[in-house]
Amino acid sequence: AGMYVESVKGECNHGQHAIVFHYADALTACDDHVVYKTGAKEIAAQEGTAITFMAKYDHRGGNSCPIHLPPRGHQDEMVLADDTDPDGLSALGRAFIAGQLAHMREVSLLFAPNINSYKRFVPGSFAPTAIRWGRDNRTCALRLVGHGPSLRLENRAPGGDVNPYLAGAAMVAAGLDGIQQGLELVPALSGNAYQVQTDRLPDNLTTALHLWESSPWVAATFGEEVQQHYANMARIELQAFGEAVTDWERYRGFERL
Repeated sequence: AGMYVESVKGECNHGQHAIVFHYADALTACDDHVVYKTGAKEIAAQEGTAITFMAKYDHRGGNSCPIHLPPRGHQDEMVLADDTDPDGLSALGRAFIAGQLAHMREVSLLFAPNINSYKRFVPGSFAPTAIRWGRDNRTCALRLVGHGPSLRLENRAPGGDVNPYLAGAAMVAAGLDGIQQGLELVPALSGNAYQVQTDRLPDNLTTALHLWESSPWVAATFGEEVQQHYANMARIELQAFGEAVTDWERYRGFERL
């Protein structure tokens, strides 16, 4: 299918693997993501088994989808890095990351679109909760990795259930706004982001829906029709879940109530 898998690594949950693709332009990377997931499910079905990309299947580690995004210039040059800066970031790079931080709560619906998505965001897990950035700091929602030409920003918020096209669009839009507004970047966090007082990702779909739906920036950036469409998506998800009787309810209440 023309995809280049750079590495495969076993992870902490049973049968869980991390699949890493070689870098590409945003649209190609999203296409590869979708084709791979579809192909993996079909191959598993042929073998009489199944694969899940649920964000949180059980109490163990969830399925994430970290997105690495280094912006490039008009001539495809690297514009994120500056070796003279203590953090290795250019002024444009600092503003780009500042935009991500400024808008992450508003666009969390595009990183975590389902009820189950928010089960990943557990303090002390491999999934982030704090909206901070740090150099190779996996406790932060945004992790800066690499040096010089390989310097890139990793967004650790999206789960395995993410729509990559929407998540990518959210990151690009937030970064561009940071550049256009000349936003100042807060200092990098070197400690444990789970233990600091700071803004955090929403811990449920209802909050994410409110943040998305009430954001003037989302309306201006994506258009009111898009804003209303994905708000409706979240409402339908919430209504369907509210009407369902779960295994947890049966376990808790079948003989006890």
